[in-house]
Amino acid sequence: MFPSTKTIAKPQSPAITTKQTGDAAEAQALRHLQQAGLRLLERNYRTPGRGGGEIDLIMRAPDGTLVFVEVRQRASARQGGAAASVSALKQRRIIFAARHYLMRLPQTPPCRFDVVAIEPQGLVWLQGAFDAQ
Repeated sequence: MFPSTKTIAKPQSPAITTKQTGDAAEAQALRHLQQAGLRLLERNYRTPGRGGGEIDLIMRAPDGTLVFVEVRQRASARQGGAAASVSALKQRRIIFAARHYLMRLPQTPPCRFDVVAIEPQGLVWLQGAFDAQ
C-alpha cells in the first residue's frame, strides 16, 4: 500500500477580471476628462432591452457640448490598438444609445462622440472620433 498523500493548494491571489480592468480604465479616463474641465453626467448608460447600446461616460464640456465617450483599453497595439477596436457596429450601438439618451432631454444640445484609448504607451483622447450618420 502507498502512504496517503495530500496535496496542499497554495493560496493564490484572485485574478483580475475583465470587468475590473474595464472599470479601472473608465476611472482613469474619467479623471483625465474631469481634469480637462468636463463634468460627468452619466456612467455606463444603457438602453433598455437586448441589442441596445451602452455609453461608458456621458460628459458635459465647458462650452455646453454633450460628449458621449467610449473608453477602450488594450495591452498592445497589435491589430490597430485600442482606438481601432471601436468598430462600425460598436459606433452604431453607441449612436443608438445616444439618441435614446437625448430623447429624455427637453432640448438637444450640441453633441460629439469621443474615444479615450488607453494603451501601454499612455492615454489618447480622440475628440470627435466619429459622427452620427
